[in-house]
Amino acid sequence: MIIVYVVGGIVLFLVLFVIVVYNGFVRKRNMVKNSFSSIDVNLMKRADLIPSLVETVKGYAAHEKQTLTQLTQLRQQIQQTYQGGVSPQRLELEEQVRPALGQLFAVAEAYPDLKADSQFLNLQRNLTEVEEQLSASRRSYNASVMAMNTSVSAFPTNIVASLFGFKEVRYFEAAEDKRGAVATNFTG
Repeated sequence: MIIVYVVGGIVLFLVLFVIVVYNGFVRKRNMVKNSFSSIDVNLMKRADLIPSLVETVKGYAAHEKQTLTQLTQLRQQIQQTYQGGVSPQRLELEEQVRPALGQLFAVAEAYPDLKADSQFLNLQRNLTEVEEQLSASRRSYNASVMAMNTSVSAFPTNIVASLFGFKEVRYFEAAEDKRGAVATNFTG
């Protein structure tokens, strides 16, 4: 009779353990999704600011067409790859926007009237704010990914992860060639 209670207690403990760990994985997966959606919102804000910024600069620097065209094309490619989630192609395109914006601001340095234009200054301020929010969102996302990946890898939760198909999630990282300083050219 005692053996039945002991075995029953062990089975009950294991079932409760699996339930608690499974719910933890679901919570962490949802945190990863929520964190990415925060990045997504900021990326969309940035994408929405780009056309206004490009149009403002166009009026002052018509001959800087290459930089303006590059930004416009990147924005269109990002919109075409948008699937509401993490895709390697989309992340790669998003990482190309920051250096292109750096080039655009370098172009603006050559035009004192543009630098003083209130619309341009407002757009530049808004873009800086969005970039700061984006940076904070990326940190939050990567923290959520780290928690998920640690649980997927650590014993004994890795057993439950493999039973229910929970996998490690990809970090939001800058491409190797994008980790250095942005090159700017101030010749006009």
